[in-house]
Amino acid sequence: MLVHRPRYKDWSWPKGKVDPGESLPAAAVREVAEETGLQVVLGIPLPGLRYALSDGRVKQVHYWAARPAEEADAAPLSVRPPIELASPEEVDEAVWVGAATAEELLTRRADRSPLATLTAFWARDRLATRTVTVVRHGRARRRSAWRRGESSRPLTPKGAAQAVALVPVLAAFGVREVVTSPWKRCLDTIEPYASKAGITLVSQKALTEAAHADDPAATSEVMGELIVHPRDAAVSTHRPVLGDVVDTVGEATRRWTVGTLPAKDPYLRTGEIMVAHVAGEGDKARIVAVERHRPPSTL
Repeated sequence: MLVHRPRYKDWSWPKGKVDPGESLPAAAVREVAEETGLQVVLGIPLPGLRYALSDGRVKQVHYWAARPAEEADAAPLSVRPPIELASPEEVDEAVWVGAATAEELLTRRADRSPLATLTAFWARDRLATRTVTVVRHGRARRRSAWRRGESSRPLTPKGAAQAVALVPVLAAFGVREVVTSPWKRCLDTIEPYASKAGITLVSQKALTEAAHADDPAATSEVMGELIVHPRDAAVSTHRPVLGDVVDTVGEATRRWTVGTLPAKDPYLRTGEIMVAHVAGEGDKARIVAVERHRPPSTL
């Protein structure tokens, strides 16, 4: 889908600027909706563009493949804010075209770079994907300052703000299912999204620090099942668990996987997510792209 911008007299991809405090994925789905009227769910990341503007500033553009939202995406769509369609002075036409036509129609030659990657992934049957999103819980009270047991250690105000900031990011990737450690800091990190989307939390003891220390293989089994049968799920867990989680994700990657896995502890920062895009299922499940996001929070 391309858009025509009368001000510039060009054909381009739907895109726009990030609002203050907005994450890149949330901005992407919002701008597409405003310029085309179409709600989308983000897929694999595509090559971005970087170029100088006439006033000397440098512009960085981020792209994703995406699919039109469907009836099964009702939960993530329900948490997105209402949109206001762009005026005809900004975008006066949005059209679906074939890939070959898009290549001819795009005004800026550089805009063909993400198109080339898009068609290459389609040709290799790697474009239709589902996600497994790993969430490290938000900032929590220090262990030394909490005497009531690890399972009840809560988020700080900063951690609570990080949990709220995750909501539009998880919605952008179409998260339909939430699996979490039953410990409070993990529950409270993912609960704002689950509550707004009307999703029932699935508690997995194997994702707790204690259970992982006793049986790391059980943690890997939970992650492995979500990769083999991907269903746009988010997994909320702890820093000490992330090493085995990342290793399990790594087993499903290939040398051609886009993006890189975090290589060392702490793997993810508090309130940060890792999105694994999975093509196929069963013994054919392969992670074709990996990306990380830590949305800005108000604190």
